[in-house]
Amino acid sequence: MTSAAFTPHAPTLQDVIAAQVALRAQCPLVQCLTNSVSTNFMANALLAVGASPAMVDNPEEAGLFARVANAVLINLGTPTQAQVEAMRLAAAAAQEAGKPWVLDPIGAGGLPWRGGVALELLAHHPAMIRGNASEILGLAGLGKGARGVDSTADPSAAMDSAVKLLDYAGAVSASGAVDYVVGRVGATQTPTLVRIAGGNVLLTRVTAAGCALGALAAAYGAVASDPFTALVAAHTHFAVAAELAAERASQPGSFAVAFLDALDAVEGSTLAARGQVQAAVTLAN
Repeated sequence: MTSAAFTPHAPTLQDVIAAQVALRAQCPLVQCLTNSVSTNFMANALLAVGASPAMVDNPEEAGLFARVANAVLINLGTPTQAQVEAMRLAAAAAQEAGKPWVLDPIGAGGLPWRGGVALELLAHHPAMIRGNASEILGLAGLGKGARGVDSTADPSAAMDSAVKLLDYAGAVSASGAVDYVVGRVGATQTPTLVRIAGGNVLLTRVTAAGCALGALAAAYGAVASDPFTALVAAHTHFAVAAELAAERASQPGSFAVAFLDALDAVEGSTLAARGQVQAAVTLAN
């Protein structure tokens, strides 16, 4: 699957369930070039959903490993010069090898250097872009007000920007109380929105939760039929797991542990009972 793929119809809950079954069956190898804050939690989240993490982010190995991995995540959270070079090599290698890769553009719209890095990476056409609303707004119009890792905008305000970013990626998401995911549908490649409700506010109080969502998107990208389906599946799995975790824990520390357990516990029947994938909406091009 590559970022050029598009789905003949907007993803449904049944598509999400099928992707989750495939994820458990295939155990994709996901290369993560991510920030220093998120490495441990991200790796554990990938293991919990049935994927295999590999935190290979040095210039000597990143490009080679991207060709071996089933999918790649590039997260701009705490970039160093060496890591950025590794990101360039991994993105180029993933594109050449036809491997899906995910861009998580933390702070790209508010910090000039990483904004330039993000633009370079976009040229390698990620399968998916995952961020909060402020990051999606900032990435689409670099330098125009992204605050950084904290979202200051509602996902609905980022939809025009998300559609613009479909020129580079197969699907784009903006996280919030309700997650918004856009992709192109059908032979006409019509921009289409799917909303995913659910989740829990405690996710916002656990470091690296959003980063782990990007990694999960990469894992689903390795097994789903197209990037739009993969991104909807990742958000749905995350939202359902957060709800399950909140039934067992009410404070951030215990929630973080319960959330990893819940990521593991989510199955097709759980998604069927609790997944909140709303009806698709056509957007203006």
